Amino acid sequence: MLGRILSASLISLMSLEVLSTAAIGQPPPASVETKLKVPSTMTSWPFNTTRYLKVPPNFSISVYARINKARFLAVAPNGDLLVSQPSSGKVLIVRPNGSKDPIISDFVTGLRRPHDIVFHKIDNTTYIYISETHQINRFIYNSGDKVAKNRQIVVTGLPDSSTPELKGAYGHELKNIALDANHKLYVSIASTCNACKQDTVSTPKRGAIYQYNANGTNQRLFAQGLRNAEGLAFLPGTNDLWVVVNNRDNIAYPFKDSSGNYGKIIPSYVDNHPPEEFTKVRDGGNYGWPFCNPNPDRSTGLNNMPFDWDYQLNRDGKVNCNAMDRISKGIQAHSAPLGLTFLQNTNFPSLYSNGVVTGLHGSWNRRKKTGYKIAYFPWNSTTKTPGQEIDLVTGWVVPATQETWGRPVDMVVDQQGNLLISDDYSGAIYKLSYTPS
Repeated sequence: MLGRILSASLISLMSLEVLSTAAIGQPPPASVETKLKVPSTMTSWPFNTTRYLKVPPNFSISVYARINKARFLAVAPNGDLLVSQPSSGKVLIVRPNGSKDPIISDFVTGLRRPHDIVFHKIDNTTYIYISETHQINRFIYNSGDKVAKNRQIVVTGLPDSSTPELKGAYGHELKNIALDANHKLYVSIASTCNACKQDTVSTPKRGAIYQYNANGTNQRLFAQGLRNAEGLAFLPGTNDLWVVVNNRDNIAYPFKDSSGNYGKIIPSYVDNHPPEEFTKVRDGGNYGWPFCNPNPDRSTGLNNMPFDWDYQLNRDGKVNCNAMDRISKGIQAHSAPLGLTFLQNTNFPSLYSNGVVTGLHGSWNRRKKTGYKIAYFPWNSTTKTPGQEIDLVTGWVVPATQETWGRPVDMVVDQQGNLLISDDYSGAIYKLSYTPS
């Protein structure tokens, strides 16, 4: 009897611990060094040697498929996986094949650097929206389709490297998209530059998000001041648009203080400024770029950051940074967030399912590398804001040697509750799986 009482008490305490962890929004972070499982058919570089990734307790991770320069992902209603491959002009379809390697084939070809993929249902019709650099397509989808059908071009004339005024140069020409519950289409038109005024007076404006009807009509500017909004996603159950943004590089020191560094490019300052951005976007909002940079060094830290004047483009403060929309959450500078995926209403493990993940592609403008991981933010359902960032998957850069062997891009949850992760550097799709202890 005593044993049963002690056992029941222990179970109750364990349940309470899990409940408390979930209640405060901090599930266990990546802490277990785990050998990456690689099928024998997929062992070409970088998997020609044993690789390890750090994941939370009770998770395992494996290579699910090899796809060169895989970028954005979408799961079809029947469970098939679509993968964009801008380098080849294709979107690929990946289908399960029992215990064998998945079957990979062309879903659509001949596109101009296709990037984002979104399934969206209007009345009884399911569409697949696929972005190209210069336009947005949609295809009518029927369950089990292995190739794209019934193409409609809904948005044309988007700026890319073929735009005459840009003379073949557009570093952020890939387009990202989202659709809301009211069937409005949102298109991110990223900047052509690191920091420049030209993008703020172009037609259409760049460093901005535009809204359309689902059929591409009624274009209007939705928000601006977002240098390169890669991940666009709606908080499930709402029409709240959230984005992750690649912020500027080589920022000049903006303060006239005793350091004597005013206006200089100081590597120790560049390392951590300005933060990347994870923010809610409102209709009519302006988020500062290229005139105002969020400052993570004030009392609020990475939350609701005030702005500093950009030395190169706003050193006299003519652009009022106090009038800009504050950034909801900062991410370590130069992490390069790309995909953004809310986990609510998915089959991902319940301890993590009230949260959001972003793929941090990794840095170049920093003395010590940062990013190269999947970051997780627990979600505060009361304030509808992200909590403190924790690591979900790390290890694509080796700390001791700074060797980089992978760069995560996007994430989706499959019907079985696994998190699929694309990596355009290793050419892989990973599967992060949970097994209860």
